[in-house]
Formats: sequence, structure tokens, C-alpha cells
Amino acid sequence: MTDLKNLEPSALFNYFKDISDIPRESGNEEGVRKYLLDFAKKNNFEAKVDKIGNVIIYVPATKGFENRSTVALQGHMDMVCVKTLESKHNFDKDPIQLEIEGDFLKAKDTTLGGDNGIAIAMALDVFTDTSVKHGPLEGIFTVSEETGLTGAFNIEAENIKSRKLINLDSEEEGIIYIGCAGGIETQAKLNSAKETLNKNDNVFKLTVKDLLGGHSGAEIHMQRANAIKLVARTLINLKTLKLVSINGGTKRNVIPSSCECIFAIDDCEVSTIKENVEALNRIYQDEYSIQEPLITVLFEETKADSAFLLEDSINFIRSIFLAPHGVSSMSMELKGVVETSSNLAIVKTNEEGFEAISSHRSSIMSSRDNVANKCAQAFLTSNAKVEQVGAYPSWKPDLSSKLTDFCAKAYKEYSKKEPVLTAIHAGLECGIINSRIPGMDSVSFGPDMFDVHSVKERLSISSTKRTSEFLKHLLSIIE
Repeated sequence: MTDLKNLEPSALFNYFKDISDIPRESGNEEGVRKYLLDFAKKNNFEAKVDKIGNVIIYVPATKGFENRSTVALQGHMDMVCVKTLESKHNFDKDPIQLEIEGDFLKAKDTTLGGDNGIAIAMALDVFTDTSVKHGPLEGIFTVSEETGLTGAFNIEAENIKSRKLINLDSEEEGIIYIGCAGGIETQAKLNSAKETLNKNDNVFKLTVKDLLGGHSGAEIHMQRANAIKLVARTLINLKTLKLVSINGGTKRNVIPSSCECIFAIDDCEVSTIKENVEALNRIYQDEYSIQEPLITVLFEETKADSAFLLEDSINFIRSIFLAPHGVSSMSMELKGVVETSSNLAIVKTNEEGFEAISSHRSSIMSSRDNVANKCAQAFLTSNAKVEQVGAYPSWKPDLSSKLTDFCAKAYKEYSKKEPVLTAIHAGLECGIINSRIPGMDSVSFGPDMFDVHSVKERLSISSTKRTSEFLKHLLSIIE
């Protein structure tokens, strides 16, 4: 574990190290919840846990600031857990192995968890920094944000006193987010029988790996490759294809960085697939030379005794090939912001057949539902059972927001730079919390982070320091 004692602000990074030592994959937040409650008890702060498991910490105002309005600092307890294929890391028990590389804090062979551990660390640092003068504060720390915004959807309004909320779940310094996309998920299941392979069947394993992956909201516009889509593209024209297994992707909100497919084909197509793989490997290297410099395509012979039925195998590969992935449209209102996108996130094989999960985002709900329907129709071509779940609303920008105006002016005065006010294509909890708590006014900002939801995730140390200092300044002047 890298020693963070020389990083500034030292208290902030010590809190982050503490959090990084605690396993906190979505649904496994008990350890970090206990840490927060112990923190509150140690510092004589009142704290509550609601029915879903969110933690709310109440921090008294600095003497003389009692009459100011209560402000909430908000983030989520869970993290996306992704590791390299070679990593032996166990997210159920192992601490994240932190590493410093220049100005960046990273993790060894895993996601860092800066999304959103840095929000908790920044908030705890504020709560215990006696040099900061502030009004009453609340820390709102939610569960399972990464797997469906569960904590935000179930937040209990009676526990929340604040009507000003600063969400610390953003990843670009100098940008104040005032809106975000809504989302929905398509789930497809295709049951199939297995049959014994015969002497004319040749078994191969196709692997696409070493892609960058990344956050399906924050990085979807970067046109990174999707390993699942590349496997389907490689196999789409085979006429004797029988799938043994296909497994790719890890999380619903992560662009798939690897996919492995084992399949059988008849003697007559062996030369065809070998030629296709060789040609497509060169094509993929060329098409993704900028976005995916490490792209790797492996093709090798292997063994299997049985495979799923030919018709189902061909149909499922076709559905994956047809399913939408990437940016569907850009916003006409906010320059440079993605309006609608899809992420074909996961395919997996079980004894009954195949499953696929795709997530869709849009700032316009009709567009969200339209692209989700396109995905559903793609999987219906293979006679899969299709279900759409987990719909959540967008957070519509409110340019008349008093909190937005105050934060923008404060940032300009403090940094001497004009902030960018915009919306983010990723999902944020602000819109849901606003809908659950009448009168809540929200903004979101945070330090520079890159390639979140991937093993390349990194957090700028200097940006974290600047953002923390601005947050403390903001809380000292907000009325």
C-alpha cells in the first residue's frame, strides 16, 4: 500500500485511504457504513441510518454561523469493482492497493474507487477542519448508486433538513453540473438446449481484451471499442456456428473491455474463420488505433463436448450484432453533451442459455425509451425474452436556480476562472433526491478524475486539493 502521508490535504487523503481499505462493492456497504457511524460517534456528531442503509451525518454550525441555512454534502458509499484479467484481487475482502504516479492517485490492477470515495473523504475533511467557518451541514451518503441509484430512490425526506445540496460525484474541475441524463436497462434471456458435438465440429476460443473500457456515461462519446460487439462482428457471417459459451463485460455502467467466446464450426468454415480473424484483427487495429492502442484479439483451438443449438447460436450473435451501442445523438441545447446513448454492457452464459444486459441514457425520456426499444427489438429477433427495468428520470437543468448562480459567482471570484455550467450524460443522484425532497436545490462538482469504472481510473491529486479548498471557501460564504 502506497503511503499517502505526504499528500495534501493530509486529512482528506487519510480519510480516502481509510475508505480504500474497506470493501465496498455495490450491495456490500456495511463496512463503510460502520466506518461513517464510528466517525460520527468519535466526533460527537448525530447520525442516522435509514431503512435502505443510507447514512446521514449532522454537523453543527461553527459558533456565530448558526442562523445560516443547512447545506448537504452528498456522495455514494459504493464503488464499481473492475480488475484486470490477471489480477487476484478479491473485492470482498482485499483493500484497494493505492499507487502514486506523478500527480495521479491510482490503484494496482483494479478500479480506484475515487468514484465516489473522494466525495466521502472531502466531506469528512470539511466536517473535522476547525479552520472552516460554516453553517449547519449534513452528510448524505447513499448506497448502491452504481447499480440502480437505490439509495437515492429510497431516501427518507423526514431525515433531511437541508434544502441546498452539493453533490460531489463529478469528475471535471471547473465544471458545475446542473443536470444529468435519465436511464433504463434492457435485459434479454434466450434459453437453448445443448447437443453433443460431432467429429466435423472444430472448437475455437476467440478473445478480445485489453480495451480501455470506462464509464458508460462519462466516456461513451470517446468511441472506445466494445469487446462484446467486436466478438459478434467477427462471428456474424458464420453459417455453422454453435456457441459453447460467450461471456463479456462486468458491470451495467462499464463499457466492456474484454469478451471471450468458445464456439464450434463445421470443417467447411475453418479456413473462413481463420481468414476473418486475421483480416479483422488488422481492421480493428486500424479503426481503433487512437482510442484503443492496446487492443488484443486472440484466436486459438480448444476443446468442448457439447454446444448450444445452431439456430439459437446464430440468432443470439445476430442480436448482439444488431443491438445499439454508443452515442445515438448529441444535445442540440448543450454543446458537446451527449443526449442519447446505449451501452451493451454484459453477455453471459449459463446452463439454460444466454443473457444480455444493455443500459440506455438520455436527457429526453422519449429518446431514452426509443433507443431501449431498438435494443429490445434486436433481441426479439432471436426469440429472447426481453424485459426493461430500472427506469430513472433525468435531472433537468434549472438556470433560475439560486444555488447554481451563487456557486458560479463564487467559483469565478475564488479561482479567477469562469466555470462551465452544463449537464452530464452520466446519471447523478441530484434529480432523484430533488424529486424526493420538495424544495431541494442541487449542484454537482468534483476534482479531475479519468477513466473511472476501469482499471485505468486515476484521480488528480492537485485538482483534489484545489476542489477541496474551493468547497471550504464556498461553505464559509454561503448564506
